[in-house]
Amino acid sequence: MKKFISLFAALSLAAVSVLGFAACGKETDDKTIKIGASPAPHAEILQVVKEVLEKDGYTLEIKEFNDYVLPNTATESGELDANYFQHLKYLDDFNTENGTHLVSVANVHYEPLGIYAGKCDSLDALADGAVVSVPNDTTNEARALLLLEAQGLITLREDAGLTATVLDITENKKGLKFQEIEAAQLVRSLEDVDIAVINGNYAIGGGLKIADALAAEAADSDAAKTYTNAVVVKEGNESQEKIQALVKAICSEEVRTFIEEEYEGAVVPQF
Repeated sequence: MKKFISLFAALSLAAVSVLGFAACGKETDDKTIKIGASPAPHAEILQVVKEVLEKDGYTLEIKEFNDYVLPNTATESGELDANYFQHLKYLDDFNTENGTHLVSVANVHYEPLGIYAGKCDSLDALADGAVVSVPNDTTNEARALLLLEAQGLITLREDAGLTATVLDITENKKGLKFQEIEAAQLVRSLEDVDIAVINGNYAIGGGLKIADALAAEAADSDAAKTYTNAVVVKEGNESQEKIQALVKAICSEEVRTFIEEEYEGAVVPQF
């Protein structure tokens, strides 16, 4: 009987210990936020978020990705708690095409496209037949063409909108010639073209400042609203305490100040 009691006590103690470790593990998980991000500017911004979260007892683990698929699949599977790399249009398209259940919990920033000088340093001085390089992907080419239209350089088919391509140009008084180039190569194209329309993140990487652009997307433009970069989680996880803490931190004044001072208009807060 004594042996049975001793054995029962030992098993009970072991069970308590296991539960204790499990509880500690759960607590650690609840205070650790795993997030995937593109290197710039997203991961850079998250370094500031990390400091803000530490004050509230949370640990932010930032994993950098150089593609636009893995961060979403990892968030869907639960490997990541959240991600921060994509704009809202891409998120909607990704869910539709892949059957995922990802939602935005915070609209953080957008990166305005700018028109940068190549051989020509003024839009007014553009000669007839000037060469213009634009992104070759559907999303950003449309944005580039809309920006050129806003400057009075071309006219697009009325209903082209955010799906516009060069085939939708209905008026081109200067006979501008378009080179459709991979977005990452646009900065390099500047020496060979008269002007180039360049994505904000690639402009930053190429040492360009939005303040030096000949023109840029307006903060209240349709593109700014549609292509706002967001913090994304799997549907159903929006109300988790650590996700709410993440949202609060990334939409803090510390983060706003960092974005405004670090990127000087190349990244614009949307909160």
